[in-house]
Amino acid sequence: MSGSGEYEVRLEVFEGPLDLLLHLIRKNEMDIFDIPISVVTDQYLAYLDMMKALNISVAGDYLVMAATLIHIKSKMLLPPSPEDGEEEDPRVEITRPLMEYLRLKEVAGELSARDMLERDTFTRRIAPDDLAPYREEAPLPRANLFQLMDAFKRVLDRQSPGAELRFRTEEWPLKDKMTFIMERLRERALSFSGLFEDNHSVPELVATFLALLELVQTGLIRVRQPAQEEDIVLEACFEDVEETARA
Repeated sequence: MSGSGEYEVRLEVFEGPLDLLLHLIRKNEMDIFDIPISVVTDQYLAYLDMMKALNISVAGDYLVMAATLIHIKSKMLLPPSPEDGEEEDPRVEITRPLMEYLRLKEVAGELSARDMLERDTFTRRIAPDDLAPYREEAPLPRANLFQLMDAFKRVLDRQSPGAELRFRTEEWPLKDKMTFIMERLRERALSFSGLFEDNHSVPELVATFLALLELVQTGLIRVRQPAQEEDIVLEACFEDVEETARA
């Protein structure tokens, strides 16, 4: 991890191309049935360029979606032919799978909220009023990979505007950065921007970000975002690690 000069974050464990499209639609407050394909295509390709610059491995599905978006964009730039009659909107090629994916995510969410055998089904029921004094505030929504990338871009623009992304493992070993992050989180939760306060160069910023991705990937850190454009909160999952070790 720390001396080869080549380091990759396995993107498959985070999100897929449909997640990226949904992220762009929500971020830009677009109508899923009237997607400005030119804008989405350009932004989608910009994310892929950033992943490449960060040496994050991109699954083949991302490249297939990129080709699909470029194809749809080119079709929409062509004037309609009278001979073709009424053609189906080319954007349906991505709208349909997006709607199916949203339905699957909704069903998955409903299933995860149901009682689980041995966890809820046979436990003694407690009245909601009895739990009120012990109920914590609702947890913040989890942040995804693309929200992390947005937050990192804001850090870069603030600390090194216009700088080119570069990463050298021999200068900033990932293992050392991962240890550093966990040590800081042992004391308390951190804001995303606060994690980068003491980074003094672009390679160090990149190393810290990739170390964070690796820790999120392995389940050692939770990332939550109160609302879009607000700073992300980082929390260590020491209790989860201890439970796994005891199992």
